[in-house]
Amino acid sequence: MSVSTKISNEECSLPMPERKSSFSIIAKYVPVLGWLPRYTRMEAVSDFIAGITLGLTMIPQSIAYAALAGLTAQYGLYSCFVGGFLYIFFGTIKEVSIGPSSLMALVTLQYTRDMPIDFMVLLCFLAGCVEFLMGIFNLGCMVDFISVPVTSGFISATSAIIIISQLQGLFGLKYKSVNIADNLYKLFKNITKTQLGDITLGICSIIFLLIFRKLKDIDCSCARDKKNPVKNATVKKIFWYLSISRNALIVFITTTIAYRCEATGSAPFRLSGQIKSGLPTVSLPPFSVQVGNQTYTFLDMCAHYGSGIVILPLISILANVAIAKAFAMGAAVNATQEMLTLGLCNIFGSFVSSMPTTGAFTRSAVGSASGIQTPMAGLYSATMTLLALSFLTPYFSYIPRATLSAVLITAVVFMIDVKIFKLLWKGHKTDAIAAVGTFLISVFISVEIGLLLGIFFSLIFFIRPTARPTLEVIKCKTHLGNRYVMLKPDICLYYPAVNFFCDKIMSTARNEQDDVSLILNCERFTSLDYTSIKGIETLSKRLNLERNRFWLLHLNSDVMETLNILADNKYIRLIKNEDSIVDILQDDALSDKEPEDSINIVINKAMEMKKLDHEDFSYSSLRQKDSESNAEEMILLSPSESKI
Repeated sequence: MSVSTKISNEECSLPMPERKSSFSIIAKYVPVLGWLPRYTRMEAVSDFIAGITLGLTMIPQSIAYAALAGLTAQYGLYSCFVGGFLYIFFGTIKEVSIGPSSLMALVTLQYTRDMPIDFMVLLCFLAGCVEFLMGIFNLGCMVDFISVPVTSGFISATSAIIIISQLQGLFGLKYKSVNIADNLYKLFKNITKTQLGDITLGICSIIFLLIFRKLKDIDCSCARDKKNPVKNATVKKIFWYLSISRNALIVFITTTIAYRCEATGSAPFRLSGQIKSGLPTVSLPPFSVQVGNQTYTFLDMCAHYGSGIVILPLISILANVAIAKAFAMGAAVNATQEMLTLGLCNIFGSFVSSMPTTGAFTRSAVGSASGIQTPMAGLYSATMTLLALSFLTPYFSYIPRATLSAVLITAVVFMIDVKIFKLLWKGHKTDAIAAVGTFLISVFISVEIGLLLGIFFSLIFFIRPTARPTLEVIKCKTHLGNRYVMLKPDICLYYPAVNFFCDKIMSTARNEQDDVSLILNCERFTSLDYTSIKGIETLSKRLNLERNRFWLLHLNSDVMETLNILADNKYIRLIKNEDSIVDILQDDALSDKEPEDSINIVINKAMEMKKLDHEDFSYSSLRQKDSESNAEEMILLSPSESKI
């Protein structure tokens, strides 16, 4: 009876670890299950304050980003709330806020210019699918190949493009342009048509935003009352809120002015125009669209996007992961989870006509400064967006375009990093070339080509050392008088370096007398590909055909095994360690007969251990063709190209 009871208890206890393991797996991909049970009232209050503050920043910026992408204001707001809600469940970094950004707006414009809204919506859906697939296949490492100088050059270029593109709104002009050069040409061509009201409002808005940006840093005398610390904290808090809410304040003030002017019959500013009121309709993204008399099928739309289907998601992931790393406080960033989350946000966002979204440094900085505790803050900022869509959209048409231009210009002007160009030119000119090249090509040709060429430059600079390694040449002499040359490559030998390496070895051999041996130190050879092995085989045959002159030192067992499988080891000569050099070179010098076959080393571990104690460990043993031994032959040498 006791036995059956014991078995029953054990059977009942077995599923528990399985349930716990299943929960852990789910919590890994739905992080909210990890922090929500421990969510405290204090964290809830902090997130509420941070969420409201974030909403005051996000709403006016989103309207401006929609204008940058050539869209009406409501599409910027459509792009705000889905990411806020989904990131609560799947996000890993509390400061990240998914929504429209200046970078995404600009890149979206590159691929949807002069096309219907349906093109933008489908691009958002496809970008989300690509991001989600990249997360599934754990391709976040692709972002690591985009160097910091290239990223800096790209962001500076996009910021410059945004500033130039917003000048027409600032001057009260209206024209279409295809690139920066065309934009500047038409700007100067139409400069005489500048509207005094718009330019005045735009400049005043910029001044207001710049002053309020610094308001939080002002050390006011009224906040230095030592007798009343509560008053000091209150004043500083008020200044901080005014600074954080500067975009919302300027939009509210200028919209009110424009509304009053319209009511009196005057219209001194160019306004945003009519905007669709209410919440967006939920529907699948369009997979075909009618443009005039032409019907674009799904494949036609994809062909129109071209490389944008990959470039836009890559840029989105780059921005989001960079923000996550910046605010992770040294903790590990789950890039795969961030990609999956970003993909879901864009996929479901396309169901409500969202433009492509990602994180934004400005929003993350506001959230961090507001004391955000968890991703729950996104609930309140997203709710504010829905309320704005429900009740405020009739008034969005009164927002002056000059104000939106001022908001965008002041948001991105500080993203132009001039200092890094000067620093790189002094410290590392190749990185400087990559950064400057990315900037110039992105500005004057296209951001797509600029980014791709920047990545290409970075990869070239990264790959070049493997194709042109450095080879240290040291001339040595044993105490018995045998001279030899020690060759020390700085890295492992890879296939791009084989020809270069072989030429350097042969050049060194020609510069030395025939009785001088060449010993290649293979300590850095962790693995060898087929091309490298064939290069070593060719070198050994050319240098050891008449006498033993080329030797391999310090080959590890894995490389030996690879050599034994892939190479003809007839002419390959090995030296186990430095202590064996004297004996082997002396024996070789005294030997009057050449080896009948080749010098091979048995790499079978059991036999290798026995030979380790043999002082005259000989690398000139003949390979027995019909040997019944199971030991593997050791074929050495993985030459790494050298620079003499």
